[in-house]
Amino acid sequence: MITVEEAEKIILEQATDYGAEIVPFELALGRVLAEDIRADRDLPPFNRVTMDGIAVNFDAIQGGISTFRIIGTQAAGDQPLDISEQHQCIEIMTGAMLPLSTDTIVRYEDLEMRAGLATLVTNQIKRGQNIHYKGNDKKQNELVAGTGELITPAIISLLASVGEIEVRVKKMPRVVIVSTGDEVIEVAETPSPYQIRRSNSYTVKAVLKQHGIEAAAMHLPDDPVIIKKQLAVCLENYDVLLLTGGVSMGKFDHIPQALEELKMHKLFHKVQQRPGKPFWFGRHDAGNFVFAFPGNPVATFMCLHRYFLPFLYASLGLKAKPQLYAVLNNRYSFHQPLKCFLQVKLHYNEHCQLMANPAEGNGSGDFANLADTDAFMELPLERNDFKKGEVFKVWPFDHTGLV
Repeated sequence: MITVEEAEKIILEQATDYGAEIVPFELALGRVLAEDIRADRDLPPFNRVTMDGIAVNFDAIQGGISTFRIIGTQAAGDQPLDISEQHQCIEIMTGAMLPLSTDTIVRYEDLEMRAGLATLVTNQIKRGQNIHYKGNDKKQNELVAGTGELITPAIISLLASVGEIEVRVKKMPRVVIVSTGDEVIEVAETPSPYQIRRSNSYTVKAVLKQHGIEAAAMHLPDDPVIIKKQLAVCLENYDVLLLTGGVSMGKFDHIPQALEELKMHKLFHKVQQRPGKPFWFGRHDAGNFVFAFPGNPVATFMCLHRYFLPFLYASLGLKAKPQLYAVLNNRYSFHQPLKCFLQVKLHYNEHCQLMANPAEGNGSGDFANLADTDAFMELPLERNDFKKGEVFKVWPFDHTGLV
């Protein structure tokens, strides 16, 4: 049995680049950039007006002129107009290009407009105000987004702004989720007192969908022949197999033996943790990986977030986020020689500290608490008692949520 840190190191050492592909920019949300994106021209590409009002030459105001004659109106997208005399102005709208003969925008709120004239009602005017200058954001050929960045709505906007109608992104691994167990039935079926509905594969599938992976899924009976045959098919068609159940020491836990017969190289089996102690991880010579999680729902959920998602991020070359820490908000005790992953509910207190309230649960099979918590807190292996106010690592469930 190995430690959590040893398991993490082994897994991250196996991170694999699955290549890149070209996708339309509008379909790239949530993907990872596989190329640098540069500005095709200055941003903004011209001196841009940022307030509705009038365009004037500030020298006129300095010379004592306070009333201007409007000689025309310029909307965003119009060819710029020009003034020829200092007492003239152009009525202008937000987004329009600044006329070359002007250098200052006076907003409507600072004017009295009457009979084609605009009169200043304030003396708080500054040269160059209300203008977003050409190239102020980015110069032509400057980097606007780099390889390894997650494509967010803001980056979609940048891609559109620089004319990148297609973008190179990292390929996702092909993933299949395989659940096992004769006691497990389909969701639509009515279980007998000794059966349960299949939930693990749907949970894993939902988490992966949050991260841009549309995974396949299948369920296998506790039959060693069928398990071996179907896993062989999966190894031919998928890069990563995420298994739930069948990896412990029970008489019907056939997964480890089937993987051995399929020439999988076991990199470890059993981690010094709760939940998720029976976790199995290995690699095939063909480059496929198997993450075989215990069947208990919380164990599967924890192992997915603590091990597979970091493997995915590393494989995609995604720029790592800082490790999150939270303050334990209640005392907690755990008297087993295992590292505890405690279900917690996160919130910020009035001092902007991230706080973690432990959930009182019933071990790795207590999946009901998952709906009321939003992270696992990783408690040190060498201790049994954890005091209120101490700070520990946390692993949030939802990358789009609180933190």
